[in-house]
Amino acid sequence: MHYVTGKKLPRRTFLRTAGATVALPLLDAMVPAYGASSSTERNTRLVCIEEVHGLPGCNEWGATQNLFAPATVGRGYDLVSDNVLKSLEPWRDHFTIISNTDVRMAEAFNPGEVGGDHFRSTAVFLTQSHCKQTQGSDLFCGTSLDQLHARRFGQENMLPSLQLCIESNDKGGGCDYNYSCSYMDSISWASPSEPLPMIRSPRTAFDLLFGAGGTPEERALRRRTHSSILDWVATELADMNKDLGAADRRRVGQYLESVREIERRIQKVEAQNTSGEVRELPDAPPGVPDSYSEHMKLMFDVQVLAFRTDITRVVSFKTGRDASNRTLPESGSDQAFHPSSHHRDNKKRIMEFNKICQYRVSQLAYFLKRLEETTDGEASLLDQSMILWGSPMGDANIHNHRRCPLVVFGGANGQLEGGAHIKAADGTPMANVMLSLLNKLGHDLESFGDSTGEISL
Repeated sequence: MHYVTGKKLPRRTFLRTAGATVALPLLDAMVPAYGASSSTERNTRLVCIEEVHGLPGCNEWGATQNLFAPATVGRGYDLVSDNVLKSLEPWRDHFTIISNTDVRMAEAFNPGEVGGDHFRSTAVFLTQSHCKQTQGSDLFCGTSLDQLHARRFGQENMLPSLQLCIESNDKGGGCDYNYSCSYMDSISWASPSEPLPMIRSPRTAFDLLFGAGGTPEERALRRRTHSSILDWVATELADMNKDLGAADRRRVGQYLESVREIERRIQKVEAQNTSGEVRELPDAPPGVPDSYSEHMKLMFDVQVLAFRTDITRVVSFKTGRDASNRTLPESGSDQAFHPSSHHRDNKKRIMEFNKICQYRVSQLAYFLKRLEETTDGEASLLDQSMILWGSPMGDANIHNHRRCPLVVFGGANGQLEGGAHIKAADGTPMANVMLSLLNKLGHDLESFGDSTGEISL
């Protein structure tokens, strides 16, 4: 039996058998072993989310319509109905809008780099460093914010960090404008020459968290028989429950039901995608939902489970691929994502692009709600998290990297206040915000990327 019995349990307690490993959430029985549970002593969860193609509100006309940045700064701002953040207004006290920052490291540094914005942007987002133009293996960019944090604060976790994505990111080789496709594949860089692979399939991500037990054959058997990972640890769970108090048993039961529900949804996706029916995404693996919304929800659920069990405290999430031609009918638009971003400053087309962006951003509401309703100790995961959301592009119509959108969600264990709109001074690098956030997370850095100082958050 792979858990500790008695009144005190280690924080990272696992139920482990052949074919499955199930971590547990924070329980009362763990608190004495875990410590005083002061929020200042617990490491904040960090999530970094990239939105590609900028926003229509960062276009010159879109800015006058306040499609992203509100008309006023401070706490009393108003979100107009067409603002991309409107669906997130119930959580306005939990986020800070930061407008008018630049990502100049994604710009062309010489005539030979002109036109390669889509191939630089993703790699630049969390590194705020300019990429070497190459189609070979001699990649060079920078170390990303999430990996700096994982290197210092994530080494005690089962996974120092988790990298997730929504669209295909495995082209490899050379892309256009003499850039390696690897620059487009990942927002997480362990070093200036090492982009980390990102997981697209919810099944793969789920198994990374819970399917580590046993041999590959045993794990494959569990999937083929459609049995739950919880069935494989039922005996261990029953034995452990004998040593838990009523509140802990109830907490474990609720947690395991959420695990089972997510597993059922993944199995449903796999069954549908292997049924022989025509798929909307015919080239996607069986574990990838055709529905953008369901895919996002499953990936958010995986993140919540990872945080709840302390498997990791650092996640990067790429919600799209640069130059994606995917259509999202649920948005109310039949236009493909990338072509719609090239609206040619036509007001009607800008608003069509805004429909798509509003829909994409609205997916965050599910994540915020899940974090808010999930507690770890005495505080919600939302209060204990720092969620950085933004884009390395501003006006995608002209591949502009000025006045880029950025929002920070969560309380970060008291380090973030929320409820305000901050407009940076003209020419402020986005790296200034990231430097400030890193230092709020416990780092002591003087610079990051092309930063020129910190910004008050």
